[in-house]
Amino acid sequence: MNFILDGGLIFMVPLLILLVVIVLLFVKGLKDNSEKTYKLINALALFAFVFGVLGFVIGLLGALKDISVATGDISPQVLAGGFKVGLLSPTFGMVIFLIGKLFTIILTWVKK
Repeated sequence: MNFILDGGLIFMVPLLILLVVIVLLFVKGLKDNSEKTYKLINALALFAFVFGVLGFVIGLLGALKDISVATGDISPQVLAGGFKVGLLSPTFGMVIFLIGKLFTIILTWVKK
């Protein structure tokens, strides 16, 4: 769970909440398996992916602004570390997206 703190609480906590909501909807979908639950899981999964990418873009814009005003050279280690941290939220968003898609595949498969 350290990656949540490293990725920035502003984007990682909402993504974690979205994951919990998707899991709860999946459990609900196993019981009633309605089209509304299926569509809601799909929509939330896609939102999680886009929200994660938004976190990366906002972080990258801030980093580029700081790099442009920095005096002197920026070391490659600092740049690589920044990219690693910046890519945590889109990666988590992609994982949530894939989990949501897997859940919708399962719900489609077990549909009565």
